[in-house]
Amino acid sequence: MDRIRIVGGQRLNGTIPISGAKNAALPLMIASLLTDETLTLENVPRLRDVQQLFHILSNHGVDHSIEGKRNGQDGMTGQTVHLSARAIVDTTAPYELVSTMRASFWVIGPLLARMGEARVSLPGGCAIGTRPVDFFIEGLKGLGAEIDIDAGYVVARARKGMQGGRVVLPKVSVGATHTLLMAATLARGETVIENAAREPEIVDLARCLMAMGARIEGAGTSTIHVEGVSRLGGARHRVLPDRIETGTYAMAVATVGGDVLLEGASADLIEAPLALLAGAGVGVERTNSGVRITRNGHGLAPVDVTTAPFPGFPTDLQAQLMAMTTRADGVSHITETIFENRFMHVQELARLGARITLDGQRATIEGGAKLKGAPVMATDLRASVSLVIAGLAAEGETTINRVYHLDRGFERLEDKLGRCGAEIERISG
Repeated sequence: MDRIRIVGGQRLNGTIPISGAKNAALPLMIASLLTDETLTLENVPRLRDVQQLFHILSNHGVDHSIEGKRNGQDGMTGQTVHLSARAIVDTTAPYELVSTMRASFWVIGPLLARMGEARVSLPGGCAIGTRPVDFFIEGLKGLGAEIDIDAGYVVARARKGMQGGRVVLPKVSVGATHTLLMAATLARGETVIENAAREPEIVDLARCLMAMGARIEGAGTSTIHVEGVSRLGGARHRVLPDRIETGTYAMAVATVGGDVLLEGASADLIEAPLALLAGAGVGVERTNSGVRITRNGHGLAPVDVTTAPFPGFPTDLQAQLMAMTTRADGVSHITETIFENRFMHVQELARLGARITLDGQRATIEGGAKLKGAPVMATDLRASVSLVIAGLAAEGETTINRVYHLDRGFERLEDKLGRCGAEIERISG
């Protein structure tokens, strides 16, 4: 099993290209189930989750091809993928596939909309929280689906096709919003989704669906209106830049110091985290090429932040921020409101010397602790990269185990950081 080895103490200087967003690419790929024409996606990141979703979609009959490199491109450039679901050959998503990635449960929406039936395994537990699918089920029922739970599977039917309706989500859910949005595009009549997620990835999906012929208004607000159409066609769409990767590298620079251009990043997608960094004393500059992050000689002010749905501070940057605050000049507080178990990285950060105490969903971080390298273990995707950030700041050598978590969501992380002066390498086996 691969490991990441880091020798800390190096500042970061240079350019880091920002990849396409994993959280946008996955629902966009799933949207290919809605049409018998080809959907072409540009700027798709090379990630374990993307590869796994190719496998899952092929089970339903989706063919895919990846364009070769073009002049001037390298491994840091996103790939262009063609997806074609001319015929859906299977409406069952089996447990052995769905259990590998929760986002694959979202296929239930397009399968119901196009085929009138779907049998999708319940995704099971999650290391960072329960993430129930009740919202999905009740929402699809609101669009005319008949749903039963049988032997661990959600069995859904819409014998007369999906019908427009009004769905009020009891809690903001990105996954449920993605699923209902896709299902509503082929439903008869108008669908209104209230208390919808407002994340940029929802807007990106809506733009792609509209390019395919869908009629959608209000994406990016809490109320989305969809006027169903009889069929969708093919389209070409570019995946937006990854705001979580952007924030991660910004916090890495803030932690160890340096001057890095996050090439291709969009500051508009990550305003809350960038404002927090600026308030902590980090240089943040919007440029025509991306976002430039600098910290040269200045200390970090402590922060007090609560995670929240977009446009608030994202839970997917909470662990990275915690690593950064270990270097702050004072006491910071982070309150997690999205997932109940998303502090599992605390014990591993403590192995490096971090001083962190927990009180329920609130963490208190005493900054200024001297971090020292040690063997640590990743527990989930975002926790793993927080250990990378802490390892960059720690004295001596840090070895991070279970880095397959990193490969799910960060494209060539060690190469990108290494180009900017980090002493980091992947050790195979």
